[in-house]
Amino acid sequence: MSILRPDVERPRESRAGDEPRAGRAGGEPRVGRAGGEPRAGRSEGGPRAGRSEGGPRAGRSEGGPLGGALARIAGFVGRTLRGEWYGIVVDPLRQLRRRGPGALLLAFVACAGVIFFHAIAQHPTGGTAVRILGGVQGDLPLWLALLRTPVSLYVPALDLPVWAGITQLFLAFALAELALGRRRTLLIAYAATLAGTLTVRVMMAMGPGWWGLGLPPEAGQVLDTGPSAAVVGLFTYLSVVRHAPVVFLLTGGSMVLESIAKPNLAGREHLIAVAAAVVLGLLHERGRLRRQDATNVQDTASA
Repeated sequence: MSILRPDVERPRESRAGDEPRAGRAGGEPRVGRAGGEPRAGRSEGGPRAGRSEGGPRAGRSEGGPLGGALARIAGFVGRTLRGEWYGIVVDPLRQLRRRGPGALLLAFVACAGVIFFHAIAQHPTGGTAVRILGGVQGDLPLWLALLRTPVSLYVPALDLPVWAGITQLFLAFALAELALGRRRTLLIAYAATLAGTLTVRVMMAMGPGWWGLGLPPEAGQVLDTGPSAAVVGLFTYLSVVRHAPVVFLLTGGSMVLESIAKPNLAGREHLIAVAAAVVLGLLHERGRLRRQDATNVQDTASA
């Protein structure tokens, strides 16, 4: 006689004899898996779905960290070049289209002045007149040098090809006039030229030595750079205010290489013009940020 209750021994009505539960065949695994097969989503003995056999994880480039770094560098260079193209070329061209050829007045006047002074300097009498009107040297009295400096912007160096210089002069004045305006373009061009003229006088007063910064008295008989210092200064100033590091490296780097390859007075004046333009550009950017912050504070207070 069994000690178990009769209702326990009796099978449930939902079961038919000794048959297993519905959904399972005898001895078979659960529905959805074939006997002995792995779970869905995996191939037999293979890696998880979404990863090829022996390959890297999805979403990672095959080049690894080096490939990712190169891609980031390429993206940064592309964005920088695109920004410079729009800031240095596209935006001035839009200004030219909107304002017309009259917006290039300074560029045309500068080129016409260089051509005029170069033409009359080919004759002995004309050369003397050009030297009296626009020739700036270190041994001149300061008041006379300051009086001749504006005219020296249009007096080219006679030992250099004038047409190559005119192309650079036109581009510098045209881009600066369209991007900066006529008044600021004249100010930057004159300040870059004047900085070179005055600094050369300081170097001559120092005398030879001083870790190579001083100049001998003979340097006072050499004419200044003329319009080239203004060209270098304008390109440098544009690269600072328009955030164009490539243009800055091309301009400043070429001046450094020039001063190393040919260490003369012109090379020093070009480097001084670059430094003066950098200082002026940074001062302008600082003032612009201050004005922007003041405007933001006023907008916040009025809101």
